Amino acid sequence: MPQILARLVTVVVIGVAALECGPAAAADPTGTWLTEDGRARVRTELCGSDHGHLCGYVVWRNPKDDKAQGPLDKANPDPRRQARPLLGHQMILGLKPDSDGRYAGRIYNGDNGKSYDVSIWSEKPSELSVRGCLLTVLCGTQTWTRVTGVEPGQLQAATDAPGGPRSDPEWAAAGTKAKGSDGKAAPPR
Repeated sequence: MPQILARLVTVVVIGVAALECGPAAAADPTGTWLTEDGRARVRTELCGSDHGHLCGYVVWRNPKDDKAQGPLDKANPDPRRQARPLLGHQMILGLKPDSDGRYAGRIYNGDNGKSYDVSIWSEKPSELSVRGCLLTVLCGTQTWTRVTGVEPGQLQAATDAPGGPRSDPEWAAAGTKAKGSDGKAAPPR
């Protein structure tokens, strides 16, 4: 009888421990990430008036891409935005947290000027999962890697500060407006 009681206690202890642990907590999705293809670094940060959304900015582009693609957002369907630099533009557009602990919304691809539905989450501190979808049926997931070093030409200053990336006007910090490289208010994005 004592052996059965010992097994029962063990099962109860394991069950209680499993309930207390629950699913693994999500890792912090903010930071600087190298895209899976190595073509860019994207800095993600909380944004919006309540800091409850996730925004992301291209803070470094592989110089080889600038030679091939050009440094400007020429593919943007809005002619007012086609002269803005790809380096420093906002590509993750104020994603909202969802019930799964992920952030969901839209991402802008400066290579082709299109926006896509996206879901972003982090399960490991060193990785960011980015799942993009076209028409909600054609989906793919990339794994971006956290980076801490700085590459030559990487923007390091705070968002909307000189030497930093530029937020779209609706995501600019209270009291600031996104400015273009000429110091004037940036066109809407």
